[in-house]
Amino acid sequence: MNQLVDIEAAREFMKETLAKVDKVNLIEIANTLEKKSLFFQNSLLKENISEISKEDFDLVLDKIFSIRRKKDKLYEFISFDKLKTAVYDLLHGSTTINDRFQIFFDSLGELDTNLKYDLAGELLHFTFPERYWLWGRWMWDPKNKTGAIPLVTNEGFDLDGKKISETYMKVGKGVAFVHSVAESAEFQFINRSLFGTDVYLSCVYIIYAYTILQMKMTKEFNEVMPGLNEFSRRLLGVYDFYKAA
Repeated sequence: MNQLVDIEAAREFMKETLAKVDKVNLIEIANTLEKKSLFFQNSLLKENISEISKEDFDLVLDKIFSIRRKKDKLYEFISFDKLKTAVYDLLHGSTTINDRFQIFFDSLGELDTNLKYDLAGELLHFTFPERYWLWGRWMWDPKNKTGAIPLVTNEGFDLDGKKISETYMKVGKGVAFVHSVAESAEFQFINRSLFGTDVYLSCVYIIYAYTILQMKMTKEFNEVMPGLNEFSRRLLGVYDFYKAA
């Protein structure tokens, strides 16, 4: 697996991250992801989904960065009752994860593609964090061919899939590759679970975003960009925990 990750690039991203934020902040973000996961697990228990109210389910959606401000848009393409069924089948269905991911994605109709895979990836990862991985567009955007994963993997690693479920599985391999070099890339201190890798990959994307924005935007715009701690929490859907602290 080490051969598929650009260790030097991975270390450099970590060094640049630590030039902008203290280690303790990264550890705290990972700890907050554990709280988010417990909330998902308790809210989306197999026996609870059929009875969950729209208000309570919206509290789950509020912790997904890409969805929280677009809930009304989501419900334009699927009713709440059908969404509950789709979520149940995604999380607790008996078919393969490939099939379940694809069926869930297709059930959301003409909703923006990236919102569909963001939603599926968040629900799976935070409900079953030891079984499934996160996929957000900031990790890999198949349309624009950008994201954190290709920034720290070698060019030979292919993330494209013929179907969205195939792409999801390849993203999972990418996350596993990066996770496997946590010690070598010097980010294992964040958290030994996948939550530590989530935080690390968010930092990779943020460092990249800062670099691009500094080249393209005015000085005044760059000055109002959020700091890395806030930016990471926003991407990972735990900024509300930060505000409440």
